[in-house]
Amino acid sequence: MPISPNQGSTGGGTTVTITGTNLTGTTAVTFGSKPATAVTNVSPTEVTAVSPSGSGTVGVTVTTPGGTSNPVSFFYVGAPFKSSLSPTSGTSAGGNTVTIAGTGLSTATSVSFGANAVTPTVVSDSQITAVVPAGATAGPVSVSVTTAGGTNNGLSYTYIDAPTITGLTPTSGPTSGGTAVTITGTNLDSTNQVTFGGTVAPFSVINATTVSAVTPPGTAGAVDVTLSNPAGTATDAGAFTYVAGPGI
Repeated sequence: MPISPNQGSTGGGTTVTITGTNLTGTTAVTFGSKPATAVTNVSPTEVTAVSPSGSGTVGVTVTTPGGTSNPVSFFYVGAPFKSSLSPTSGTSAGGNTVTIAGTGLSTATSVSFGANAVTPTVVSDSQITAVVPAGATAGPVSVSVTTAGGTNNGLSYTYIDAPTITGLTPTSGPTSGGTAVTITGTNLDSTNQVTFGGTVAPFSVINATTVSAVTPPGTAGAVDVTLSNPAGTATDAGAFTYVAGPGI
């Protein structure tokens, strides 16, 4: 007498289908010592029921006017616990893979990023991976994991749009570097790198539209300025000009 699924939440509420023979007139389904709810005799070979709360492994039996069946095993599974998610941000287009660590993840069937759900890859009971779906808008969304034991949330993932550069002030400085430059644009609050002519520059994020950077040493002439975040890179071609000092 098979039962499907053969596992569910310790809180109950799992709808199971029991197949067998001579099931007409089913009067009760029990999980261990507890009666199931919403018992439906679908046909002489099929019964559905909703599991009560429980723990561990219990025997499920079906009772008809002809007697009580042999028990089949049903496994109660606790709700998952998530301890971390990495990375915690990415482009609004989605497509990058995140790793979720925790416990009770071996039966994971769904990971939701806000309103969008994807099917994860189970690595082990303590780790799953998921490909992030596209986000509706930039910003944080809650991340929830659904397993046979239930659904657990509490983690957050942030969708990020690629940056743009709209201006620099000043636009020139000495080849020795050390010029404080204000870069304006959009989606700059998650900036993780600024370069002048391919050389990495120290920077500070002021807000979503402003970053302050200090030019590294360079050679005389115009160079590209690039600014990157986890969603992409913006380039302002020839935006800064290194000026050579006077010689006598």
